[in-house]
Amino acid sequence: MLSETIKNRLSLEKIYKAQQSIKGVVQTTPLVFMKNFSEEYQANIYFKREDVQVVRSYKIRGAYNKIQGLSKEELKKGIVCASAGNHAQGVAYACKKLEVSAVIFMPVTTPHQKIEQVRMFGGEFVEVRLFGDSFDDSQNAADEFCKAKNSTFVHPFDDLDVIAGQGTIGLEILNDVDTAVDYLFLPVGGGGLASGVGSVFKELSPSTKIIGVEPKGAPSLTVSLEKGANTTLDEIEKFVDGAAVKRMGDITFNFCKELLDGTDTICEGLTCATILKVYNENALVVEPAGALSIAALEQHKEQIKGKTIVCIVSGGNNDITRMEEMKERALLYRGLKHYFIIKFPQRAGALKEFVVDVLGETDDIAYFEYTKKNNRAEGPAIVGIELKSKKDFDPLVERMKQKGFLGEYLNDNPELFQFLI
Repeated sequence: MLSETIKNRLSLEKIYKAQQSIKGVVQTTPLVFMKNFSEEYQANIYFKREDVQVVRSYKIRGAYNKIQGLSKEELKKGIVCASAGNHAQGVAYACKKLEVSAVIFMPVTTPHQKIEQVRMFGGEFVEVRLFGDSFDDSQNAADEFCKAKNSTFVHPFDDLDVIAGQGTIGLEILNDVDTAVDYLFLPVGGGGLASGVGSVFKELSPSTKIIGVEPKGAPSLTVSLEKGANTTLDEIEKFVDGAAVKRMGDITFNFCKELLDGTDTICEGLTCATILKVYNENALVVEPAGALSIAALEQHKEQIKGKTIVCIVSGGNNDITRMEEMKERALLYRGLKHYFIIKFPQRAGALKEFVVDVLGETDDIAYFEYTKKNNRAEGPAIVGIELKSKKDFDPLVERMKQKGFLGEYLNDNPELFQFLI
């Protein structure tokens, strides 16, 4: 059950009111039984499909609930927000629907697809400004702009009306599921989704274990829980852009530390492998943040056997131009892609010997960079090799050593490896 402090700040009635406020604008998304995942993990697994929401993410819920509840005076001042993409789309859609002007700050690193979606949803009511390398940089710029222009700021997660809007997902899940939910996996970035949905489940389904899932490269909640206070991370990996924040909300941190039964961090490679899996097996397009809850199944497979599981698929705004990088990261995670510095002897036939005597029958050269001079391969060369099976790696390295080709294994050298992917 919720503590009185949390209840007083975000009552269940407030979330029910939000459900009525967004009705007719925000879609009631499906709760889908996933046969292939259920068979693989020997559990009853459902996906809450926020990737098919009107702006392809849940963020429209909180954004619309917040903006429609503002006074005429607040709306006249114009709306300002900062976002890595999905909140921006929700704000843009809401502003066009309500005919309100907005200035939206987004990181320069935001995938192009998300930027264009914001412009499409907002039309003439929205101006996009790209600033900084992370959400936190954009938020600082938005704060300064807001103060200078006396505009109305719509926070992506650290706001009770926004949190209440996200909480409507929890009401829909519990309305649609026909059995008790044992585990709920949901992504955590700023914490708004976890705060809203967690509040609903603690009241209406207190036996459900709620697991917050973060990207390994941006574990703001995990670090904050370890330190006992909301903590700003010095550096983050920005790949999972929808959940990559240096600091989660102060309001949401207080909610999450009470509401969540556990946290998990997912490496970016597993996230990418999950994206490719659901695309290949289920024809679902999910973004990195949207894949976090699904990826967590792999790390909890023993605990969830025989249980009923709900994974919130938070969004489907995946930029197709990133798919090659995702494939690369997935192969690296699975141990199927390896990079080496190869020492080729400065003699004719060295490359042929490497291909014939070192590579296995199913090994494939996927990357090759070398300097050629006087018609001879002049070492060293950087070689990327793709394997069919992880177990082929050790024999490959042993053959390299025996033939005198092995220079350096680059996968374990982050300073050099970062230039290859």
